[in-house]
Amino acid sequence: MIGKRARNNNSRATPCYFCKGKVVRRKISVDFRWGDKLKVIEKVPAEVCQQCGEKYLHSAVYRALEELVISRAKPASRLSVDVVRFKKTA
Repeated sequence: MIGKRARNNNSRATPCYFCKGKVVRRKISVDFRWGDKLKVIEKVPAEVCQQCGEKYLHSAVYRALEELVISRAKPASRLSVDVVRFKKTA
């Protein structure tokens, strides 16, 4: 994660690396691929730029995501996902 924590602990003192927008703490959903598996992990603590939407995850959170994906944790729910192949246009 880039930047220092602001005093109110709700946003970073350092603006977004890409657009310089304000970054705030949020709970997000992460689409996580591990090999041929796709898992959606909900309520992940992150920091999100309010201007461009860039997401920042602390390294410990990312490691926890990896552990959760390879674990045999029972899913909270199931989701159907459509897969569409890209077709090059002229």
